Amino acid sequence: MDPLSDVLSLIEPRSQFYAGFDAAGDWSFDFPAHQGIKFTAMMRGACWGIADGLEQPVRFEEGDCFLLNGGRRIVLSSDPSLPPQDATCILNAVTHDGVAVHNGGGEVFLICGRFDFSGSHAAVLFDALPPIVNIPRASSQAEVLRWSLDQWASELRDPRPGGALMSIHLAHLMLVQVLRLFLAASSEVPKGWFLALKDRQIGAAIGAMHAEPARSWTLEELARVAGVSRTVFAQRFKALAGHTAMDYLTRWRMLVAADRLGSGDESVAAIAFSLGYASESAFSTAFKRTMSCSPTQYRRRWSPAAADAQHQHRGQRGSP
Repeated sequence: MDPLSDVLSLIEPRSQFYAGFDAAGDWSFDFPAHQGIKFTAMMRGACWGIADGLEQPVRFEEGDCFLLNGGRRIVLSSDPSLPPQDATCILNAVTHDGVAVHNGGGEVFLICGRFDFSGSHAAVLFDALPPIVNIPRASSQAEVLRWSLDQWASELRDPRPGGALMSIHLAHLMLVQVLRLFLAASSEVPKGWFLALKDRQIGAAIGAMHAEPARSWTLEELARVAGVSRTVFAQRFKALAGHTAMDYLTRWRMLVAADRLGSGDESVAAIAFSLGYASESAFSTAFKRTMSCSPTQYRRRWSPAAADAQHQHRGQRGSP
């Protein structure tokens, strides 16, 4: 697979909820910080958004789509000068009915899905994204989302058998598509994984590391894949990604290892050797340094039973 597919497969995004908001008149609601990523599409009308990490409000027009990065609160409003109200009533309404209607609705309609992530290493995605990823409808790339958006809105407005599963798969499809469009079109990518992946030469080296994580890569070999000198490669990789190529390789190996520890019964030694480590102790040291716990501790914490228990606990708190 390609690096983006690799990362999304490892962190296993899942839809925590999908909902609609139908509003009219003057309104402003303060939505609390959330885990994971929120995907929102403006199906009708327009509104303003201001999120943690942004200096100015952003105008969202009909047809626009945006991702809100994890751990950030956002205020959505018809007018950014309005004092925001607590959004609990909206969240309760969408939990009960799927669509919240404010002031009779009819002027603004948006649909939203939130993606929670399994495992403890979704930071590889979050840290590489800005607070908001906006895909304006005016861009030609946004047109590829139109069919999926229309289908998603239809499922929310007119529930049919299989609608819940349809909405989940449509939301996943749009998450991947928005990230692809961001990777291809954005000129304001923060330093990190996405910026490195956008660079043709550095991206080729990242793809090689993902394809063969167990290989004993050297800077010379990676520079050869990138088609540049060792010095240029090392400097460019760190300038774009924010860390060295060898650090990235270690991090990727540990993410692969974490996925296998959490989802299977392979021995720690078998995983270590399959990822190019000469001994279990060397692997365990690298794992603990990267993941802040031992492989055994990680397996106990992120086994399927433990992950399900944590997921159920979050759901019981009523935090959509």
